[in-house]
Amino acid sequence: MVTTAAYGSWPSPIDAALAASRDGRPEYVEAVGEELWWTEPRPAQAGRRALVRRLPDGTTAELPAPWNVRSRVIEYGGRPWTGTERAEGGPLIVFVHFDDQRLYAYEPDGPGEPWPLTPVSPVGGGLRWVDPQLHPDRGASGEVWCVLEEFTGEGPAELRRLIAAVPLDGSAAGDRSAVRELSDDRHRFVTGPELSPDGRRAAWIAWDHPRMPWDGTEVILADISDDGVFHAPRTLLGGPEESVPQIQWTADGQLLLASDRSGWWNLYRADPDGGVAVELCPREEEFAGPLWKIGLSWFRPLENGLVATLHGKGSTTLGILDPETGTLVDIAGPWTDWAGTLAVQGSRVIGIAASPHSAYEIVELDTSTGHTRIIGAPHEDAVDPAYYPEPADRTFTGPGGREIHAHIYPPHSPDRTGPADELPPYVVWAHGGPTSHAALVLDLEIAYFTTRGIGVAEVNYGGSTGYGRTYRNRLREQWGVVDVEDCAAVAAALAAEGTADPHRLAVRGGSAGGWTTAASLTGTDVYACGTIIYPILDLTGWGSGETHDFESQYLESLVGPLAEVPDRYRERSPITRTDRLTTPFLLLQGEDDPICPPVQCERFLAAVEGRGIPHAYLTYAGEGHGFRRADTMITALEAELSLYAQTFGIERPDVPRLELRK
Repeated sequence: MVTTAAYGSWPSPIDAALAASRDGRPEYVEAVGEELWWTEPRPAQAGRRALVRRLPDGTTAELPAPWNVRSRVIEYGGRPWTGTERAEGGPLIVFVHFDDQRLYAYEPDGPGEPWPLTPVSPVGGGLRWVDPQLHPDRGASGEVWCVLEEFTGEGPAELRRLIAAVPLDGSAAGDRSAVRELSDDRHRFVTGPELSPDGRRAAWIAWDHPRMPWDGTEVILADISDDGVFHAPRTLLGGPEESVPQIQWTADGQLLLASDRSGWWNLYRADPDGGVAVELCPREEEFAGPLWKIGLSWFRPLENGLVATLHGKGSTTLGILDPETGTLVDIAGPWTDWAGTLAVQGSRVIGIAASPHSAYEIVELDTSTGHTRIIGAPHEDAVDPAYYPEPADRTFTGPGGREIHAHIYPPHSPDRTGPADELPPYVVWAHGGPTSHAALVLDLEIAYFTTRGIGVAEVNYGGSTGYGRTYRNRLREQWGVVDVEDCAAVAAALAAEGTADPHRLAVRGGSAGGWTTAASLTGTDVYACGTIIYPILDLTGWGSGETHDFESQYLESLVGPLAEVPDRYRERSPITRTDRLTTPFLLLQGEDDPICPPVQCERFLAAVEGRGIPHAYLTYAGEGHGFRRADTMITALEAELSLYAQTFGIERPDVPRLELRK
């Protein structure tokens, strides 16, 4: 029986603990012989990333605590492990341990624990590693080639990045000089090297400030001598206005790559001797995504010459491309988003996918039969699926008639409905990045609200990926304008069509989404309150040394050069507009965040002090940029619900009351 009850007051079987336990997704799946390995989140274990092993018989095991397999290169990290099947049998795994950022080698079938391959540096952020590849036939003991990020001073920008080779015998564990430097540090950012089939060439991706990798990158090609030294590095293709986020050699010595030279990240094949790129399947779709992490993969060549590739517009699917004919055949299945990690194991393709009714899980496609199956991290319904949201993928009209893409999650419960004379409250979610994308998949944090009678609108505002370069470039020098306007336009449209209560609208977001939230609260009168999560609040401070190196010049494109438009930095910053702030807000911050440091929140709160604005500030020790610990996520989610309940006049005795000070 369906009971009528006020929106926001509904009981729900999805509590904060359940939502926190399902936070995060598997990453970095790779084949090691007949085995598969990947990383998985462990929120209940202080947020560590476990390295999971799947044996041919389907059983799984993991590298236990305290091992935490995650890299801090560019702070966002990237592919933190690699493996190979040894000639004498059994796998050899090399991985990055988050706590000390050292490379470790591990024989899972051996008697001992992982052993270190690299030293600890006392300088600045130390030595960090990412995107490793094993070469057991190189050097006396074999080597692992990867990206090295080496701090040369205490400042966040005092560092160098290059490609390096680490011996597998452990001789570099206490001796930095035993690490061979394969490339120089002429480029600020590099990916790991891809080795040609004949072993005579290496290719990698590079870019420099102030460009971000979705603005412009270069494909670098170098010859490799018999002693493993890189010679004559040169630019094969790419440039300031061409983004190449992935490259891969084919068996016949050609380079596959994704490039947005057409306005969309499409697939090309290039001759390494001629540099001419031939488009393989021209479509107004994305076959790759933004390179936020080093070592992502959206396509993989198969041994028969076909190419497994992710592609889509707004959402992604897995297809098999014939590069000779351009024919692309998609697999059947319910999945609406595939993560940027693909692996190939013989005729099988392995990826990580989710849908509106299932979380991210490891999916295997057998290309010889076309059959798919779930082989790892399987989705399990912790509650009756009838409580899952029923989202709609919609397109709205914004200022100037521009399109705005959004996912709308109405309040939904199988046993509750709202009064006929009442409109539901809605929360507008602004994703991070901002050069990123909100996928249409099951998220129990969203279900936490929708099952209680609060709608959610996830906005892929101008600047988001998934819709081509023109859509992505809308945010150039318009951050704090286009994103704010697009979120407000979606909120206003939902109110105008009678979907949402115009007096009970909220906005929330983390990182760049935290910026959009704060900019919205200090620049519009659309929202009754907002949740600001590890945000950017002061552009001038953030753009002049208060963040990490990777994004330290991001504002050059998002806002404009600081030296040329300093007034723009001041005028758009929420910290200089607190006099316009009139609504309650919740501020959530990790104490160990190197990307959006707590000092930004502290200055913002000092500016708000004494203005009589109800607010709360919750900080979390041991949390960086992005909450990973279950206890953090539980208190943060319950505090957010309490803010909305108090602001919207809803009774929620099932969560602790958030103390709002003025």
